[in-house]
Amino acid sequence: MSGTPSLFEMARLQMVRDLRLALRRGGEWLQPLVFFLVITTLFPLTFDSQLSRLRDVAPAALWVSALLSSLLALELLFRDDALDGTLEQLAVSGTPLSWVLLAKTAVHWLLTGLPLVLMAPVVAGALGAPYEAIPGLLLPLALGSITLSLIGAIGAALTLGLRRGGVLLGLLTLPLTVPVMIFGAGASVRIIAGQSAAGPLYLLAAVAVLALALAPLAIAAAVRINVE
Repeated sequence: MSGTPSLFEMARLQMVRDLRLALRRGGEWLQPLVFFLVITTLFPLTFDSQLSRLRDVAPAALWVSALLSSLLALELLFRDDALDGTLEQLAVSGTPLSWVLLAKTAVHWLLTGLPLVLMAPVVAGALGAPYEAIPGLLLPLALGSITLSLIGAIGAALTLGLRRGGVLLGLLTLPLTVPVMIFGAGASVRIIAGQSAAGPLYLLAAVAVLALALAPLAIAAAVRINVE
């Protein structure tokens, strides 16, 4: 008889389940990516032919678009599992709820954050970033998108029991993302300018580690309050 599955096995099974369910409703998860592309392509259309001016706003456009795109999919994070009672079963099953919810948040990043990072070279090129600087933009975007997913999951858990909680979700999440936006945009500005971005990158990594350590506990506490 097989023993109790390990934490990593439980996380893997949860991620496989969520990915399969997400693929069945792919249209909902494609919306953030389409939104990201639309917003970033609008910026070149609103500027004149001076490439330097467009390059100056490229970091802000990239990070604001990534933030807003990440927010679009947050309502989907726990919604279906709350409606069908899955979250309630997980809360009373004795399994580490924070670990399972971290796996669900990882799926959110795989479906939204990772595609945004992979699309960043195309978007950054359209925004006038130098081609030699584009690979360097991937690291801050990867760190920032992970942190945005973790912070957003806290907001999604807090607004779980509310109908049409999208506005409140944004109001709860946006203030917490300010350090990510400051350090991420600062690193991007230096990378595009050809300067060292070590300082902002270290701070961005520290914020990501802090979020990874604390966010699962906060998410689990918020989910328990809403389902019990």
